[in-house]
Amino acid sequence: MIHDYEQKLLQLIDDNIDSATDDELFAGGYLRGHISLAVADCEQQGVTDIAEMQLKVKQSLLDAKSELSPFDYSLVCQMWQKISL
Repeated sequence: MIHDYEQKLLQLIDDNIDSATDDELFAGGYLRGHISLAVADCEQQGVTDIAEMQLKVKQSLLDAKSELSPFDYSLVCQMWQKISL
């Protein structure tokens, strides 16, 4: 189930590539890594709950906040909110 959700999220990112701005392309690429890491962590821990996977992505983004400028962090968080609904 989490794997299917991951594929859905990645497809949503990919579907916007043709019309995405440079900022959206950056945010999507950055998010892809955090989504995949969260899914791998869930699989390793035997977690099957999508809500828990979403929390792992949010925590991963929070943990990496210092890697990004405030503007870039905002872009990534906005995209996560948009696709994770």
